[in-house]
Amino acid sequence: MASILLIEDDLTFSRILEGFLTKKGYQVTTSHKGKDGLKAFESQSFDFILLDYRLPDTTGMDLLLEIKRSKPSIPVVIMTSFSDIRTAVKAIKSGAYEYITKPVNPDELLMILQQALKKERTTPNVDTARKQVVLGSSAVARELHEMVKLVAPTSMSVLIEGESGTGKENVARTIHQLSPRASGPFVAVDCGALSKELANSELFGHVRGSFTGAVADKIGQFESAHKGTIFLDEVGNLSYDVQVKLLRAIQERVVQPIGSNREIRVDVRILTATNEDLAESVRRGEFREDLYHRLNEFKLKLPPVRDRGKDLYEFLNFFREAANEELQRNVKTFDEEVFKLFENYDWPGNLREMKNVVKRAVLLSSGDEITPRALPQEMIENIRAMEIREKTAGVYDLKALQEVQEREMILKTLQEVRYNKSKAARILNIDRKTLYLKMDKYGIE
Repeated sequence: MASILLIEDDLTFSRILEGFLTKKGYQVTTSHKGKDGLKAFESQSFDFILLDYRLPDTTGMDLLLEIKRSKPSIPVVIMTSFSDIRTAVKAIKSGAYEYITKPVNPDELLMILQQALKKERTTPNVDTARKQVVLGSSAVARELHEMVKLVAPTSMSVLIEGESGTGKENVARTIHQLSPRASGPFVAVDCGALSKELANSELFGHVRGSFTGAVADKIGQFESAHKGTIFLDEVGNLSYDVQVKLLRAIQERVVQPIGSNREIRVDVRILTATNEDLAESVRRGEFREDLYHRLNEFKLKLPPVRDRGKDLYEFLNFFREAANEELQRNVKTFDEEVFKLFENYDWPGNLREMKNVVKRAVLLSSGDEITPRALPQEMIENIRAMEIREKTAGVYDLKALQEVQEREMILKTLQEVRYNKSKAARILNIDRKTLYLKMDKYGIE
């Protein structure tokens, strides 16, 4: 019987979820505060964690980072309102298995839970991986195709830039598949979910007894990627010390596991990705300039979904077909009104968000067509509100003006203190929690 930790402050909602999951054969432990949930996590063993993003004493993001620091392999699903999609996408980059929007659909939750708890995970072959990639056919997509085909056969390091959810890992896999290393391993590492201590061990390995908890030798990801490709996602999050070791691995093609005097030669191609301006990080002294130039032998810039034009329809149909196959459904098309709603939506979570929305819609559709009834209600309300704002452009909106000014002030203060959040909160005369909430609200990274 799988054990689930549910952290949710809404008493009624948590009882409903607990009852539903218990009836499905799961053992559920419920906490109504973040700190209580963390204590339960530290004192018991769980197979799965269901975590509300907005908690009375902390945020789901802070709790997620604590959980992943202790047990990076445990699947964590974030529950959030639809207005928090940007935060949910950020949570995925920090190690969350998935996010689910409220009101939670029981069938959707059960499907995600069953997938996360599968004991056997097969590694897709090259043909299967190709089917999981869609790049689009617009002018900007064709240019991207050409750049990928141009750089793939070379040994150049490629830096892939783009917002969260734009498909950076898909592009990296495509480069690998079109390269002479296609028969070798493709190893993806999410640097955004690694602490300084974990990053050293994850990338370069360690020997037994080299630190507390090192009960056995561990092969690092660089060694695992020998004769293949390693993909370092969110590389800008690596600490300065790890950057030094990474530079040596690139320059000398050797890695040294923690606690070992032995150097291991590795033959890997390095692909990296970031949703930040890495050049700006170099200017701020947060990222080594010599490492940046090593990683940036060739740069690809992925545009957000809102700038992809007619690619929207290709993406939607691709995800519809993928959802049909996974859920064993036969949904054939989208209602015209659904297409119009999607056209007017800005897709802050890009392809990752689109995949989730379409998958959920396929699950909820009883016929062969996706209608607005299968879409999250808050998504439709957000789109309608956006349309109203566009129609009333030029009409003075005092609240909107105040929010714009507040965002500018917070951003300016953060820049002045080099993103020291404690110092920024003192200058703005607010506490850290309020600052974090406002940064989430205004999409400030």
